[in-house]
Amino acid sequence: MQLLHTLCRLAAPAGNEASLSHFVQRYVAEQKASWRVQPRVLVGAEFQDCILLVFGTPRTAVFAHLDSIGFTVRYGRQLVRIGGPAVQTGYRLVGEDAQGAIDCTLTVDEQTGALGYEFNREIERGTELTFHCDFRETETTVQSCYLDNRLGVWNALRLCETLENGIIAFSCWEEHGGGSAAYLAKYIYEHYGVRQALISDITWVTEGVQAGQGVVISLRDSLIPRRAYVDRIRLLARESGVAHQLEVEGSGGSDAKELQHGAQPWDWCFVGAPEDHVHTPDELVHKADIGSMLRLYQVLMQEL
Repeated sequence: MQLLHTLCRLAAPAGNEASLSHFVQRYVAEQKASWRVQPRVLVGAEFQDCILLVFGTPRTAVFAHLDSIGFTVRYGRQLVRIGGPAVQTGYRLVGEDAQGAIDCTLTVDEQTGALGYEFNREIERGTELTFHCDFRETETTVQSCYLDNRLGVWNALRLCETLENGIIAFSCWEEHGGGSAAYLAKYIYEHYGVRQALISDITWVTEGVQAGQGVVISLRDSLIPRRAYVDRIRLLARESGVAHQLEVEGSGGSDAKELQHGAQPWDWCFVGAPEDHVHTPDELVHKADIGSMLRLYQVLMQEL
């Protein structure tokens, strides 16, 4: 879990993913010699802060978004949400501006709901603030801010160790409207002919999805994937014996929305571990679900 701990500590709110992108690039450069297949690493201005890793002769792409929720300092002591963070007076927020490091407290006006901060000085406008990372690990669980989607990134990086054929796409902006997955999907389709995807992201513990019962295959959220493709994944999951659950939701979304709304004929399926205390500093995931997520991805990337 040391890699996951490191990923969770790196601030990368939507729109400012550069530090995490650079870390992932360094990690790949240091670790790839021990991987089964050496990937082609695609980075540069045409990809902004996104990263593509191309292994062998790819048939399927895995999308994992780098960014997280957070807050932007507005005017005075006002804050604006980045994505959809949970808010509660007393949450500890951290960041940095030209005057130095910031360790402040979130405030929520009880009457208006307006967001602000308590700090010993005024923070420069435009500064991003993120939840302070308090990473907690037990024998059965991990708990931290930003398991969504650092755990999806962790899963993709661990998948690289054994992946022979496939593409890993690290995207940006997913928590605040998306956008990067669209041009990544177009590039992948035009250069490699790949048009089926898995979304390595984190979903919710609900009345129908329980912690510790396995990785979740989502049958739908606010969007509906093509049933024939999802049924192939369900069959492979059953044959593999990997513990898994099925999810049906009417809201929520992921990088998949860029694939479904794009001009290319992409198939997609969201496959991820469930977490509790979503979008808070205390997101909680069961280790059994983390393990089954990685195992199922290994099976799917080999068989799809």
